[in-house]
Amino acid sequence: MAIKNQGDGKQGTLAGLWLDAAPKRARKLPEIAKAEVVATVAIEAAKPGSSGAPWSVRELVLGIRQQVEREYQDIWVEGEISNCRPAPSGHIYFTLKDGEAQLPVVLFRRQAQLLRFRLQDGLAVLARGRVSVYESRGQLQMIAETLEPRGAGALQLAFEQLKARLLAEGLFETAGKRPLPAFPHCVGVITSTGGAVMHDIVKVIRRRHARLNLLIYPACVQGSDCAASVTAGIRWFNHNPGKVDLIVIARGGGSIEDLAGFNDEALARTIAASELPVVSAIGHETDFTIADFVADLRAPTPSAAAEMITAAQHRIEERVQALDGRVRRAIRYQFILSRQRLTAVSIGAIQSRLLALIGRRGQRLDDLRHRLESEITRRLRARASQVANLTSRIERQNPSVRLALARRRLERAEQSLDRLAGATISVRIRRLDHAADQLHALSPLAVLNRGYAIVYSSNGQVIRDAAAVSPGETIRARLAKGSVHAEVRTAESV
Repeated sequence: MAIKNQGDGKQGTLAGLWLDAAPKRARKLPEIAKAEVVATVAIEAAKPGSSGAPWSVRELVLGIRQQVEREYQDIWVEGEISNCRPAPSGHIYFTLKDGEAQLPVVLFRRQAQLLRFRLQDGLAVLARGRVSVYESRGQLQMIAETLEPRGAGALQLAFEQLKARLLAEGLFETAGKRPLPAFPHCVGVITSTGGAVMHDIVKVIRRRHARLNLLIYPACVQGSDCAASVTAGIRWFNHNPGKVDLIVIARGGGSIEDLAGFNDEALARTIAASELPVVSAIGHETDFTIADFVADLRAPTPSAAAEMITAAQHRIEERVQALDGRVRRAIRYQFILSRQRLTAVSIGAIQSRLLALIGRRGQRLDDLRHRLESEITRRLRARASQVANLTSRIERQNPSVRLALARRRLERAEQSLDRLAGATISVRIRRLDHAADQLHALSPLAVLNRGYAIVYSSNGQVIRDAAAVSPGETIRARLAKGSVHAEVRTAESV
């Protein structure tokens, strides 16, 4: 793992590692197992602990971190990525290693968002940053500021990675491409107004389809603002779908750096999600961008895009011109034939044919008049029948008629209720009289009327056996009318 230092030419020592900044490469590189500081650090006499007092762990690690950060502020390190771990916070943690050593590296979220390619294990990179010590673990680490891939360029690598990822998601599938309208009324063009691209498109449109309207959305087509500007144009046209029928993204040729804005993932997904068809006309015929693969149609050049969107109209115009020539020739031919037939027909034959024609037209007129009268009569009868039916329905819905019917139904219901109530009461009275007769027949009082009595003891209990009372005891006899009290003189059991 090679380390390059862009410092002030001073030499620093850390864990036996020392660098010479003048040639900007490491003169000696010891092993750093797991990137932990395993070394003896020279401590100046003026620092804490020089008089024999022990160092605290925090003071010692803090002193090492300050020394390391002072000596290795801006260095380049080349190595292979392993154990790459993106964190939910947006930071990326990985290890740079070679055949002899390894070094933990952290790439904070702000720097990670600026990467044009995706980090993955096994990728050889050149990292620029500073060396520090993570105090919580006492671990040596590098804080990276920028990363560059070794071998393939960063833009090309980012292009290939994004292309493979979007291809796996199906954004390049032909089945998802939207067809272009054959006869658009207005085309939205996203391009720079300062280049020759717009003039080329306008020139082709005027030559092939002068009635086609163009709506230009000025956009930045190069640099860091390119992707955001083109994305904003696509979204604007989609938010105003009634203005245009399709969208054309146009730009002239350039290097891969000039076209890098069209290899943006957010722009690619915006094109794929567009409700309007999108034509990509970026660069020359040999230039390819991610936008070309995602778009519904890729044009080799902006001028070719203008020809493609007007192809159907241009073919129609050519077809109309050919048909116009054929029609003109047919008319001249029919005119010649008619003139020849006219010269061959006599005046008498013409009059005879005219009279026959007038007679047929009169007969046809009489037939139509009869059919008209029959149809009028039929429709009048149908309307009269409908009027009678509606009149009958209205009469049935008359409130006075409905009220009289309801009153008669109420009277019949009252009569039925009276009859039912009288019959029910008569049945219930007969049942009550019968039950009263049965109850009277079974009543003990009826037995008493025949001369019997019920005898109670002094405590109110019914006496059924003479042995239950004794002489001298007072008893009470219940008669049919009233009761008597008596004193028992003798008691005889049977």
